[in-house]
Amino acid sequence: MAPTNSYNADSIAVLEGLEAVRKRPGMYIGSVSRKGLNHLVYEIVDNSVDEHLAGFCSEIHVTLNKDGSATVSDNGRGIPVGMHKKGISAERLVFTTLHAGGKFDDSAYKTSGGLHGVGSSVVNALSEWLDVTVSREGCTYHDRYERGVPTIPLEKGLLPVI
Repeated sequence: MAPTNSYNADSIAVLEGLEAVRKRPGMYIGSVSRKGLNHLVYEIVDNSVDEHLAGFCSEIHVTLNKDGSATVSDNGRGIPVGMHKKGISAERLVFTTLHAGGKFDDSAYKTSGGLHGVGSSVVNALSEWLDVTVSREGCTYHDRYERGVPTIPLEKGLLPVI
């Protein structure tokens, strides 16, 4: 018996947002083994390195925690937290939207080591949880994600000051 031809227009799936990353992580990080996990850590470290290369950061700290997580911190400018024209905090946009960041033109970074990486949104999508603390312009902000989903309610589209 010949197979039926069920490959038609209805067979074409469209994965929206970070759903694609979770469905096919290897497409974004190359592997779901230790190599892929390392890639995720490098993505966040690259952001700190870019702040250093831009002249805004003199210290970068990477801690590998006993629970298998990693903590990356620097003394750079901090991720912008203001309202983006999309109607939410720029920080939330960076961690929840593919291809969102400050490295796609020359205005924020003249050079970037992480430009060819997958970005913070992919790290978020593939992490069990992700905590973000931003110190910027005298204020501290906190955001948290679980499996890529924000758990901190925004206040008028912005992160609350802690």
